[in-house]
Amino acid sequence: MSKDIQRIKQRFSIIGNSPGLNRAIDIALQVAPTDLSVIITGESGTGKEVFPQIIHSYSARKHGSYIAVNCGAIPEGTIDSELFGHEKGSFTGAMDSRRGYFEVANEGTIFLDEVAELPLSTQVRLLRVLESGEFIRVGSSKPQKTNVRVIAATNINLIQAIQNGKFREDLYYRLNTVPITITPLRERTEDIPLLFRKFASDFAEKYRMPTVNLDDEARRMLVNYKWPGNVRQLKNVTEQISVIEESRLVSATKLLSYLPDYNPTKLPALIAKKIGVSEPSFSNEREILYKILFDMRNDVNDLKKLVHDMLQSDKKDIDIHDEHASLIKSLHKDGIPFMETSKPSGFEQKGFSQDHPDIQDTEEIIEESLSLIDKEVEMIKKALEKYNGKRRQAAQELGISERTLYRKIKEHNID
Repeated sequence: MSKDIQRIKQRFSIIGNSPGLNRAIDIALQVAPTDLSVIITGESGTGKEVFPQIIHSYSARKHGSYIAVNCGAIPEGTIDSELFGHEKGSFTGAMDSRRGYFEVANEGTIFLDEVAELPLSTQVRLLRVLESGEFIRVGSSKPQKTNVRVIAATNINLIQAIQNGKFREDLYYRLNTVPITITPLRERTEDIPLLFRKFASDFAEKYRMPTVNLDDEARRMLVNYKWPGNVRQLKNVTEQISVIEESRLVSATKLLSYLPDYNPTKLPALIAKKIGVSEPSFSNEREILYKILFDMRNDVNDLKKLVHDMLQSDKKDIDIHDEHASLIKSLHKDGIPFMETSKPSGFEQKGFSQDHPDIQDTEEIIEESLSLIDKEVEMIKKALEKYNGKRRQAAQELGISERTLYRKIKEHNID
């Protein structure tokens, strides 16, 4: 780590040694001497507001004004007046002329936090300032000049906002001359214990009480937690523990009450990037493998359930068929003629008729003769019909001699 980065951390009370954090500070140092526009992206609570101060403090404008504006906190009806000023009588309540932030911050730096919250009409005005350094007060027609460096920040995906028509594409590329991305806390796990220790020390001094500490299990829980609120959430949790807990050594059980959505299994979760990319991202390849295995397990469980349901359904169908077949068999055994005129309810729907390859219709079985003599007579008649009464050819077709065929014709009185 360079001495400049270390000096900046001490000056601005930045805690952490992760590569992503050091990279962001290094970019801020390099861009500070220039007048390039900078856009800072990162999730809410990551500490984006510190980096415009670093850039301003190490720039040639450090003796000029530094104004931070929360664009999301100003009503849409007054945002133009706040940024660019207004003339007396330009709208109801405008009793006097007023200078806007861009006029006040001339020769200095203006930080537009939550820039994506600006209305589209205000975005047009801001684009003109960035391109020509000109702005017009509300209610005036006279352009004015300003020399202001603009640094913007947002916690939403601007590319997605452009696609939804909520942010101007030309303004995005004008602001995005130098991008700085702030890493979320869940990707800075090595910094979490350091931040907790710093916050605990600060609150102990503020409330004049001993510093809270974590046992080993609680420390592991702290590191494994996802921290959706990032550094801001960690600071709030540390303050709550410092004030509420009587014991100065906090266990994992106690810490769990402050992290209600803690998931000890650490199954991979799809985290939609808010900045630049809308696709899911994973912190490492191991989580991707866990995700694949987890999905495979769910697929296997679903398949088992499907097979089980099919087997249960088939068993019920077979029981119905066996009962029906047993009834027919018993009637034949007792010598009772059985002519089926209707099938049991549900029998046709279950596929136990013509559609089933192993089951024949009961009515056809009863009417068809099973006598060998009848079958023999029938075959002889068919062979004779096929060859127009020519016995020699019919005998060859049946596989018997002509003499045997003649004897059987007489025996059965076949015409």
